Amino acid sequence: MIKNLLLLAFVFSFLSVSALGQEYIQSISEFQEALNAEFKNPDESPLSSKERKEFKGLPFYPVDEHFRVIAKFDKLPPRSLFQMKTTANSIKDYDVYGVLIFSLEGKEYRLNVYQSHVLRTQEKYEDYLFLPFTDLTNGTETYGGGRYMDLKIPSGDTMELDFNKAYNPFCAYSDGYACPIPPRENDLQLAVRAGVMYSPKK
Repeated sequence: MIKNLLLLAFVFSFLSVSALGQEYIQSISEFQEALNAEFKNPDESPLSSKERKEFKGLPFYPVDEHFRVIAKFDKLPPRSLFQMKTTANSIKDYDVYGVLIFSLEGKEYRLNVYQSHVLRTQEKYEDYLFLPFTDLTNGTETYGGGRYMDLKIPSGDTMELDFNKAYNPFCAYSDGYACPIPPRENDLQLAVRAGVMYSPKK
């Protein structure tokens, strides 16, 4: 009887974990589908008309929950102005909104997260945070100029950081964009094999 109960408990536990895993994979699939839809949309896409017709979808790394971490969030004092350089040799004004501290592969890392002066005035983006970063995959498996992540202001002192949602700037696909260049402080000395990959052949 006890053995049967233990077996049932194990089975339910396995099914619960499996269902949770499937739910997570589904959420990443939805992110990927939304990004692909943006690239097919002529009003949003960085691709030319010809490229959109040939577009079959962005290349993604396999979903890896190893790159989904809970980071400690340290909010910085207001008005920590940071003028971020862009690929068009212009400057965009941000605040260094906070610092994310997390562990991957047994090492601790820190990344600055930014708030745009322009976007924070828009109701749609008032809780939007911007995370540009570079890592050891840039220039080989991912875009050489680094990648971005979109985040929201957390209600507490932690934040989920999911690199499976990392994407390339529009500059990776077309000229004519002023893409923020990830600051040196946001260079990760590890290979983040998650999110969108890159091929210069698009």
